[in-house]
Amino acid sequence: MTAHLDQARGRIAPGLGAVSYGIDQRQIQVTPGGENAAFSQILLRLPGVVMDSYGEIHVRGEHGGLTYRVNGVLLPEGLNGFGQELDSRIIQSVDLLTGTLPAQFGFRTSGVVDVKTKTGDSLKNNQVSLYGGSYNTFIPSLQLGGSKDRWDYFVTASYNRNDIGIENPTNSFRATHDFTQQEKGFGYVAYQLDDESRISLLTSASYSDFELPNTTGLPVLYQSSTIAPDDQSIQSRLLDNGQTEQNYYAVLSYQRSTDRMNLQISPYFRYGRIDYRNDPNRDLAFSGISQHEVNDFTTGGLQVDTSYDIAPHHVLRFGLLGQYTAERLDTNTLAFPVDDAGEQTSTTPRRIVDNSGNWAVEGGAYVQDEFHITPRLTFNYGLRYDRFASSFHSEGQLSPRANMVWKATNATTIHFGYSRYFAPPSPQYISDATLAKFAGTTNAPQTMLNTPTRVEKSHYVDVGILHHVTRDYQITLDAYGKWARDQGDLGQFGRAVILAPFSYRRGRVYGAEIGNSWRHGGWSIYGNFSFVKTWAKDINSAQYQFEVAELDYIRRHGIQLDHQGEFTSSAGVSYSNKHDMAYLDFLYGYGLRSGFANLEKQPSYAVFNIGYAHTFTHVPMGHSLKLRADVVNLFDHRYQIRDGSGVGVTQAQYGQRRGTFFSVVSSF
Repeated sequence: MTAHLDQARGRIAPGLGAVSYGIDQRQIQVTPGGENAAFSQILLRLPGVVMDSYGEIHVRGEHGGLTYRVNGVLLPEGLNGFGQELDSRIIQSVDLLTGTLPAQFGFRTSGVVDVKTKTGDSLKNNQVSLYGGSYNTFIPSLQLGGSKDRWDYFVTASYNRNDIGIENPTNSFRATHDFTQQEKGFGYVAYQLDDESRISLLTSASYSDFELPNTTGLPVLYQSSTIAPDDQSIQSRLLDNGQTEQNYYAVLSYQRSTDRMNLQISPYFRYGRIDYRNDPNRDLAFSGISQHEVNDFTTGGLQVDTSYDIAPHHVLRFGLLGQYTAERLDTNTLAFPVDDAGEQTSTTPRRIVDNSGNWAVEGGAYVQDEFHITPRLTFNYGLRYDRFASSFHSEGQLSPRANMVWKATNATTIHFGYSRYFAPPSPQYISDATLAKFAGTTNAPQTMLNTPTRVEKSHYVDVGILHHVTRDYQITLDAYGKWARDQGDLGQFGRAVILAPFSYRRGRVYGAEIGNSWRHGGWSIYGNFSFVKTWAKDINSAQYQFEVAELDYIRRHGIQLDHQGEFTSSAGVSYSNKHDMAYLDFLYGYGLRSGFANLEKQPSYAVFNIGYAHTFTHVPMGHSLKLRADVVNLFDHRYQIRDGSGVGVTQAQYGQRRGTFFSVVSSF
């Protein structure tokens, strides 16, 4: 009955006409680290996904814009930091939907990451795991689950400690001051009310603490009355900045499924907090600014989705989503007074305290019809209305969506579609009153121009083909284009890793993807390649965050976006049977932008990873014991992800050097 309701839930919100890439347990196991890998590392093995710093990924030339759904329910958007709260251990399977999404998907539309979690019914055995190795990595974890009568539950908990919490800003093997501790917990419980309905609860909690890595040898640029001239502790390698991130959410769902109707109602709640810790004396010496920041979000909402078989060839779907978010930013800043030329006029820093906040209401409603014109031709069309109202901007839009899916032959499926999108920014806005407090200090912006960030409105088209060359080998080809007004983007401005929204007056994105996969017996081979090109002109919001010369240039010239990973590729080969698993994994990337107005490119990178695991089934205690070894960046390739320049980029990062890791997993 659980499997029946899981299948019915998939009928509520299928990705008809969208591009869908899936990852199952087998693919997760052949990702470096397996279930200990970061969730973003698993997604990097899909076409069109580009790696960036702070564990970020970009899908089809977008910065942000991903919707995360857990068991079909929206996971409210968290803070734009770098911690990744979703634990790979919870995943039974995950699908990435991109392209022209059906009408039930709104707001964040560059991609929908749809996670199906493990349950007590799907978890074969309880597990305890220990993973560790290079960079003082130590990760114990536990998975428990079971089913009894009408109850089903699954819980997981993990602790992660290592010395490579954030990417190294230099090409050295080890970063200076880069320790992290992370705790994560997840729980799922479901109760079968009757043969047609159930109620379930998802809960998650994560707490992460990071040291921010340092660059040695930076010059002292400012003199402070709080620092003695011969103070030997004022060295950049001794900077003691850090950041903690907390995220908590709960989703309660009621699902009912009959022969013709499927319904899911889900209220949800989420709280997130980022606390950036400053190092007053050293910050002032090297940058002239020291700021303690606390940024938190609280979101509550309701999602309702319904599908109904209204006629032999028609499936009607309709639903709504509404949520309220409150955001708060509290800062305590030390900055030096300066003259009109920006020169320091006093060695006594000025303290500026600012407490501000924003609110936002997002609501959307949709209706669509899945029309089976013939057994081989399906037309999925619908309308969606979205509304965004906030403390700084309000806007709404009616968005048509249409997709055609044609099964040309038993081996070939062709799709093409059009979607109108409405993508609101996160509710982060710094008021003119706050900016005015920093006038005449080292934290004053070059310009006071501060237009509120608007909603991105875009037209999106997509066409693609899926062809099964043989029963074991399939290939996908897809091409897409987007034309946007108020093109949204994110940037990191300052030392704290809190990403802030801004937008361009116009933007374009286009690209293509190729995916190949072959499975036969224990063998599996895949290879993906993607190309993307971006264009944007005229930054038209939050302009105070940029230098005047760069703003003027971008107002007159179209530029490529900093997160444009022009060429990317991922590939892998693996073999597994009951007792053994071995894999070779490869990632390639080129094209992230840098320099003034993103006029330069970051160099390419090519990273190889290998791993092997053996499972012992005859053990004194428990069902099995699995030993595993992974080598990440096998050839110790030194590659720079960011050089600290580019639009909205202020920090340099290098990719992880070679690391060797081991794990032992006991099933009981």
